[in-house]
Amino acid sequence: MKTPDNLSGHCAIVTGATGGIGMNFCRELARRHCDLVITDINGDKLVDARNALSADFPDIRIFIVALDLTDQDVTDRMEAFCALERINPDILVNNAGIFSFAPVAETPDRKVECFIQLHVTAVTMLSRWFASRRKEERSGWILNMSSMSCWMPMPGLAMYAATKAYIRVFSRSLHYEMKDYGVNVTVACPGGIATDLFGLPANLKKLAVGIKVLDTPENFARKAIGRMLRGKKQYINGWLNRISIVCVGITPTPVRMMVKHRLLDKGIIR
Repeated sequence: MKTPDNLSGHCAIVTGATGGIGMNFCRELARRHCDLVITDINGDKLVDARNALSADFPDIRIFIVALDLTDQDVTDRMEAFCALERINPDILVNNAGIFSFAPVAETPDRKVECFIQLHVTAVTMLSRWFASRRKEERSGWILNMSSMSCWMPMPGLAMYAATKAYIRVFSRSLHYEMKDYGVNVTVACPGGIATDLFGLPANLKKLAVGIKVLDTPENFARKAIGRMLRGKKQYINGWLNRISIVCVGITPTPVRMMVKHRLLDKGIIR
């Protein structure tokens, strides 16, 4: 078994790998000398990502596979790709996800389906496929991306929070199921991260990072990968986020309705 700082000879699959936290997961794994299989729905972005990673980490192998993770045959295609390239990944990072702030009744059918297919079906099927492979090898790591919002049933976040809650519960259960086989499953539940997911202007992101309201994707990726390699069940970044979980949990209904009336109904933060 290699040390956590040296993953030479290992190979990781990273979904949603072409930007934001996904790209930083790739960089952190590459820094530890881990080969990569990077996936995204956009083939052009994958080529750009591979070129950028290869320039900074010329000693690792980088494979690209364009996949729509909402397709029903995604695990069959991933299995076929691994067989074709003769690789045996032992790390899976389920990072791909979407976000929107809108009432369920006003969310288009296709967006609702995408939340479920991407956060529930794809995470489940890829984790199951990977766990089945690594169960025989009796080693491996899975890192699934949930969110701090999984503890936050707030108006406007129903689809995002509910599907991220599924990821957390599923991952925690899978952790215990796979423990006897040497396969570790970690779920990361980040609070605010300074990426483009939430659509914040650059100046506000910079300010939020400066006052520690947001974490940088580089810092988050480094710590999340570290927790995964050490076999932790769950990672929540920052003391402020842990406090926020408690605070939101005890938030009374009138306050939640104020959020709806003042922010959601008026479209301030959509």
